[in-house]
Parts: sequence; structure tokens; C-alpha cells
Amino acid sequence: MTERVRRRSSPLALAVLGVALSATVVPLLYLFSVSLMGRGETVSGVLWTTDPQWANWGDVLGSNIPRSILNSLLAALGGAAVTLVLALPGAWAVARYRTGGRTLGATLMSPWLLPPIVAVVPLLTLLRILHLNNSLVGLTLVYALANLPVAVWLLEGFVRRLPSELEEAARIDGASEFRTLAAVIAPLLAPSLVAIGIIVAILNYNEFLLATFLTQSADTQTFPVALSLFYGDRTPHFGKIAAAAFIGVIPVFASAVFFQRWLVGGLTQGAVR
Repeated sequence: MTERVRRRSSPLALAVLGVALSATVVPLLYLFSVSLMGRGETVSGVLWTTDPQWANWGDVLGSNIPRSILNSLLAALGGAAVTLVLALPGAWAVARYRTGGRTLGATLMSPWLLPPIVAVVPLLTLLRILHLNNSLVGLTLVYALANLPVAVWLLEGFVRRLPSELEEAARIDGASEFRTLAAVIAPLLAPSLVAIGIIVAILNYNEFLLATFLTQSADTQTFPVALSLFYGDRTPHFGKIAAAAFIGVIPVFASAVFFQRWLVGGLTQGAVR
């Protein structure tokens, strides 16, 4: 108890906490402040408006922004779910059966490290052949495959930390490979799967380039694409842009706060074994 009190009163800890809190909250507060400004105030350099323009929020909520946020959430969560379904057996095969030898991991990661622009034309052609161009289903599949290498790379390390005796015991009991993976490995990796799923979903939610080329209609545009269209005018209204941006970051911050326990627990799984 004494040690806990001493930690709470540490000046260094309070200073670090204050800096971290300021770096997180101050930009959001200023973004909210700009969202209430008129055209003249956004370029005048004032920090807080004396005449809040709530009409900015009304115009944004009446635009395509809410629909685009829903599209982003569907594509991000769907893509993350498909990525995890494909990454789990892939990571298990690489870690336990040494599939592909030492070069497979680097081979899987190499496409993920390339600029996304190099994949636009092949993906656009492939989706047209599959009749999935300009659809959320096609974008979800692209997101699932785009982040599959990093998910396999992250999961492989967690699989290696699991004791192989658990799988051997399951095989002795007559379990098949699929049942061993689904009933033994997957539950043990649940915190890591949740953490990696959150990371992949956030990567999908913030992705801009692929969504720009693969979704052209207003019904399928994601939030980054819809937000970029606010800059289309010669004199962009920064108040409306700030309001749209503030609304768009709410799902990311809400999910980070809600899943914080699973995110930290999943990323540190195995570190304390």
C-alpha cells in the first residue's frame, strides 16, 4: 500500500502522465474548437471562438460523413475478421511445422512493405473480373488480404510461446489438426487475436489510397475518402472539415478506450510466462 502511494505521488510519473495527456487531449480540444469557428476565425489564429458555429456540425451530420463512417467500420471490422481467420492457421503452420522454412516470413512481409499504389491496378482489374468493383465486399476482401502478412507475422510469435505439449496431448486424445487448432490453440490465443484484430481494424479504418481507387460512389466511400472531398472547394471551410474529422475519430478513440484491457493484455501475452 505504501509503495502504491509513493508511486502515485512521484513527480516524474506525474510529469510524464501530464505530457502524455496533453499530447493526446490538446489536439482534440483544438480540433473541437476549430469545428465551432466560422470561415474568418479559422484563418485568424484564435484558439477558441466567442461565437460557436454549431451549424458546422449540422451540415456535416447532414452530409455523407455518417454513411462513410459506417462504411469504414463495416470494411474495417469485416476485413479484420477475415484476416484473423486466415492468419491463425497460417501462423500455426509457420511456427509449428516450419512451413516455408526461414524465408517464408520475409516473403510474406515483403508485399506489405511496398507502397500500396503498386497494387492498385491489379486489384482494380481483379475486382472488376469478380464483379466486386466499387463495393464494400470487394474493399473488405482487399483489406483482409492487405494486412494478412502483418497479422501472420505478429501471431507467429505468440504461437511459438505456447507449449507444444498441449497440442501433443490433444493429438494423443484423438483430436484432428483442425480441432486442435480450433479448440486448443485459438482459445489460448484469444487475447492476442483480439489485440491484433484491433490493430488491423484501425489500419483498415484509416486506409485512404486503396479506398480512393476502389470505391467511387457515395454509397461505398469510406470516411477518409469522404473527408478528403471537403477540400474540393477553392476556399475550404476548415470549420466543417474539423467537425467531420472530430466525428470520424470518435469510433477510433472509443474502441481504443473500450478495448484497452484486451489490447494491452493481448500484446503482453507470453511476456510474463
